[in-house]
Amino acid sequence: MAAVTPAIRIGSTEIIALADGVGPFPFTSREEAFPDADAAQWAAVDRFDPGAVDAEGRWSLNFRAFAIRGPEGVTVVDAGIGPADAPATWAPLPGKLPESLAAAGIEPSEVDTVVLTHLHTDHVGWAVVAEGDGPGAGLGSFFPNASYLIQRAEFDAVDTLNPQLRETLIDPLQASDQLRLLDGDAPLRDAGRVVATPGHTPGHQSVLVAHGRESVLITGDLLVHAIQALYPELAYVYEIDREEARRSRERLLAVEPAAKRYLATSHLTEPFVAMPSASD
Repeated sequence: MAAVTPAIRIGSTEIIALADGVGPFPFTSREEAFPDADAAQWAAVDRFDPGAVDAEGRWSLNFRAFAIRGPEGVTVVDAGIGPADAPATWAPLPGKLPESLAAAGIEPSEVDTVVLTHLHTDHVGWAVVAEGDGPGAGLGSFFPNASYLIQRAEFDAVDTLNPQLRETLIDPLQASDQLRLLDGDAPLRDAGRVVATPGHTPGHQSVLVAHGRESVLITGDLLVHAIQALYPELAYVYEIDREEARRSRERLLAVEPAAKRYLATSHLTEPFVAMPSASD
């Protein structure tokens, strides 16, 4: 029996989780990554997301993108870790995003918008890929008919974040006239909007899809571990501006009474996590 593609529906819009890989975090232990977390908080998060620790006790990350499919078309949020030759060599390459898209019944050519939450390599890996084999192969967009949306602040910081991405991502998208720069929040079709959530990187952005009292927040790295879903005040050591990241997280994770918000997460074990409201 084929695996079921995880998805959630908000009004007439479907948000689909697109798996790209899973593997251990290689740089630090989770305790070093969140040095302000205490034992009680770790105990609570282990009950909340037990799959975030692998058999060897390491911090285990999922890597995923999301598709937003509605009456007006298909948007993809983030582009995963990429193929075998992608620059995210620390992640479990090659990624399987093409297979996940196929399982969801989505052709790359029908995607007309790609929102890149930020320019870390595990979120942009399939955005631009080699066209053909061999050292002379050029680079082309994996989603040939899509506009790629990033924040201008992220574009301006690319040489600080990863100068390699200017040649392998920014230049090809500009050459094909597919790159679009945003200045803060911006509307998307099908009840969605881009929301600026800086801090993890200078131009980090998330995507919010809302209908009535229900919403789905596609988080990117607004939070990278379940501990930040339970305790949004906790800083992650690799956030560029920890205070700004905290403000972004607390603002977006606040849920009004009687409202229902789901987090669509890049790295947690489950792709969709229901957030408690103030009335719960």
